[in-house]
Amino acid sequence: MEESWATLGVDLHLETPAAAAPGTPRSGVRKGLTDALREAVRGGRLAPGTRLPSSRSLATDLGIARNTVADAYADLVAEGWLTARQGSGTRVAERDVPRPVAPARPRRTGGAPAYDLLAGAPDVASFPRAEWLKAARRALAAAPDDVMAYGDPRGRVELRTALAAYLSRARGVHADPDRIIVVPGFAHALTLLGQLLSDRGLRRIAVESYGLDLHWERLARTGLRTAPLPFDDQGTRTDGLTSHRAVLMTPAHQFPMGVPLHPDRRAAAVDWARRSDGLILEDDYDGEFRYDRQPVGALQGLDPDRVIYLGTASKSLAPGLRLAWMVLPTALALEVAELKFAVGVASSALDQVTLAEFMTSGAYDRHVRAARLRYRRRRDQLVAALADRAPEIRVTGIAAGLHAVVRLPPGTEQTVVQAAHWQHLALQGLSTFRHPEATPPPVDALVVGYGTPPDHAWTAALEALCRALP
Repeated sequence: MEESWATLGVDLHLETPAAAAPGTPRSGVRKGLTDALREAVRGGRLAPGTRLPSSRSLATDLGIARNTVADAYADLVAEGWLTARQGSGTRVAERDVPRPVAPARPRRTGGAPAYDLLAGAPDVASFPRAEWLKAARRALAAAPDDVMAYGDPRGRVELRTALAAYLSRARGVHADPDRIIVVPGFAHALTLLGQLLSDRGLRRIAVESYGLDLHWERLARTGLRTAPLPFDDQGTRTDGLTSHRAVLMTPAHQFPMGVPLHPDRRAAAVDWARRSDGLILEDDYDGEFRYDRQPVGALQGLDPDRVIYLGTASKSLAPGLRLAWMVLPTALALEVAELKFAVGVASSALDQVTLAEFMTSGAYDRHVRAARLRYRRRRDQLVAALADRAPEIRVTGIAAGLHAVVRLPPGTEQTVVQAAHWQHLALQGLSTFRHPEATPPPVDALVVGYGTPPDHAWTAALEALCRALP
């Protein structure tokens, strides 16, 4: 009977020095318990409405008589600290609790952004909650017990198997589960790969002239200096690779310029890697979203032993899932898995098996197709609005992805970004993405993300953008 009371109660930590002393009279134990409870309530550790353990349960936990606990509760009820009702148990009484005053936020000139047109994020409001919940239930019901254990540092085998099948079918990637490593995000993958290259004696890595400073900073923390390659209308110039041993690229859809790497340069990059024993880190950040042309397959398909493929669920589903993956050459898979194990950071195993079920059931393909249609519609509305309101402005990089590059008259980028701020738009100029050591002449432009605003806010966001343009 005593064991059943112990399992039905709730835990409560109390400092009761009087109760702990051997030979303490019952009155002293009662006073010590009453003082400890009163101080827990007065100090805010027990919030108003908190349910306390039953007198039998707390007495068992503290090793004292049940009547002592009942008397202490009665004293505090009489004092107004606790309330006791039949069927509701003993609870902390409701009362006014002083709240700490939050520091005033600095005021932003022009007001906080009402619309988010930053590049690189999807519409999280369209996350397929119902289908994801169904997949989670099926996955959890079928998962083995070891899904709750620490598991393989490469990630759950269910997800790695599903990814191998999907990437081979949809992106032309040569993959098998043993060469795939699941990570909490692209930046985490980049940190691991930067550490791998540093351990091999590399001190610099080639990158594209335009990209994310977050990625350059991650690589710098591992000891690698980033050196930008020249860029033109055919994408990144691969003739600058000859003095390097590794390169980070977005060949299918250059971020943020939006152009695919020319076929001749794709071949040249792979030839360079073979000749120089080099490595290509391929960032396929939005490979699913192609609108006006056939999908550009992954560069990794040309040489799986020289290209490390990097993908993520952040654009296709939601960044909050913290799920990304690497497809590595066989010779590197074990080494990178050991690096990941040493770091000790992993994605949720339950989310991994859920995504595996989501993929194998066909729900992932259905969601991507629906999202592709929705984003294409938004892109078309963006292009139409700009053609109507600012016909002299050219829009590029729109055959794929979740953003467009809006070219501006020379010398106007900063002025337009400021005007967008006054229109309550979160918006970035192209100069934000330019590597500090890049050699191509700066281009005045906006990088307009059309993935983030929810459907009900998209029209108003477009109107605000048009008002900010020259």
